[in-house]
Amino acid sequence: MSDPSPLANGADTSAVQPQVGVQKIYVKDASFEAPGAPHIFQEQAQPQIQLNLNQTVNNLADGVYEVILGVTVTCKIGEKNAYLAEVKQAGIFSLTGFDQQSLHGVIGTFCPNTLFPYVRQAISDLVMAGGFPPFLLQPINFDQLYMEQLRRRAEGATAPASA
Repeated sequence: MSDPSPLANGADTSAVQPQVGVQKIYVKDASFEAPGAPHIFQEQAQPQIQLNLNQTVNNLADGVYEVILGVTVTCKIGEKNAYLAEVKQAGIFSLTGFDQQSLHGVIGTFCPNTLFPYVRQAISDLVMAGGFPPFLLQPINFDQLYMEQLRRRAEGATAPASA
């Protein structure tokens, strides 16, 4: 009796299975500035933190992408900049077997979630090396950010054009 499964007649089904591979994770760029040092260390006001995130994607080859998660942390004490820490954490990911929509989802959620612990550690190390108290970047829900981005795009596509 013959087996009707595709594997029985030698068909390779791995091409249709989505696969994600992390080839490399690295710091692409990092900088730290403490423009008010050493006087800023004597300030007693409550620090105000501003966080900016961005993501850049470069297609390196068929199914191979460089994803860069950029994080900038600006700390002000009063009106003075205490420090500015910026890290661009990058990864090279091989992503195969995804349809276009799923591919965008993986790049927008899985990749930054993979890079985030590295960028968090790099920011923390820079801030502490700059002589400031430890700074722990709080977890970020990249799934929610991605869904919000899709919602905004959908609203923008349905909004009437203004003259």
